[in-house]
Amino acid sequence: MELKELQLSHFRNYDQVKLDFQSGVNIFLGQNAQGKTNLLESIYVLALARSHRSNNDQDLIEWGQSKAKISGRVQNRLGTTPISLQFSRKGKQARVNHLDQSRLSSYIGQLNVILFAPEDLELVKGAPSVRRRFIDMEFGQMNVSYLSQVSQYRKVLKERNTYLKQIQAKKSSDMVFLDVLTEQLIQFGTQVIRARQHFIQKLGEIAQPIHAEISNQSEELSLIYQSNVPLVNVIEEVAAIEANFTQALQRQAKREIIQGTTLVGPHRDNFKILINQNDVSLYGSQGQQRTAALALKLAEIDLMQEETGEYPVLLLDDVLSELDASRQTHLLMAIQNKVQTFITTPTLSEVTRQLIEQPKIFEIKAGQVQVKESGHLY
Repeated sequence: MELKELQLSHFRNYDQVKLDFQSGVNIFLGQNAQGKTNLLESIYVLALARSHRSNNDQDLIEWGQSKAKISGRVQNRLGTTPISLQFSRKGKQARVNHLDQSRLSSYIGQLNVILFAPEDLELVKGAPSVRRRFIDMEFGQMNVSYLSQVSQYRKVLKERNTYLKQIQAKKSSDMVFLDVLTEQLIQFGTQVIRARQHFIQKLGEIAQPIHAEISNQSEELSLIYQSNVPLVNVIEEVAAIEANFTQALQRQAKREIIQGTTLVGPHRDNFKILINQNDVSLYGSQGQQRTAALALKLAEIDLMQEETGEYPVLLLDDVLSELDASRQTHLLMAIQNKVQTFITTPTLSEVTRQLIEQPKIFEIKAGQVQVKESGHLY
């Protein structure tokens, strides 16, 4: 899968811009606060209909404008597809092949991307919510059914929490309605847990040899999915998850009413990243944490290809400066001639100059883009 063309209208600090990309490596070169990350962000937004930098879509619209639009042309094994997103105060409108999409779940997956940014260290050492969001964003691109299940689960969870608060405040007392919401929560939550187990198991299997290679065979990485629904096996059967989920909710029924919130379910789950059986978030050095994050991102590339039949587009947002020469080398050698890649960087390191073959370079200054011809960097 490749992004062949990108067109922006009133996005961030770009008034109007249209760019064509090559299959290999595309580099956005520029100093800080010139717009190179905004350009990379636009590709991410085009793929996932949301930004990784802001929860407010209005932040994406150029100052003084009422709407912004991102358009792209995506090429995969089936052909070329135009896609677009428009943002305004009324919301966002997604189109595929110039046809409006009533649901974002039918839009997401047209362009699959993997983003690797300095803040991805939080994936290793951050809160469980960071890792849950990682699963939902990445696996959601690979599996439309999972995206739908998560959406339905969140909707029921919100309704159930609202009703628990009403019972807590003695404004409602219909326990039959609570039972209906509980049954729906178990139904959708069971599917979410089982899908996440599958994702983490497969990601760990692919990441393990990658991590071993980066660490010169000195360390072993493993991933463990942690659910507050008691689980015995790595991949549980649906019936077993449902039974355990039901029992766990029954045990917490009184506490949920007292606290006015749902205490059991995948919205509280996590996964551990272990190196040599030790939790890297607690006991790993910064170097080990960086290596683990890099291994997971590289593993995603192969997992996405395995799940969808297409390699994703890789977005590297100023990560080369965060990696030492050895990790830079592993990263660049892993992606060379494999996936279309977009790199933002203020300068080109010696490793980059030696390892990247004929990149296309876009020099960015104050929201203006100047394209250099493809060629060696030295």
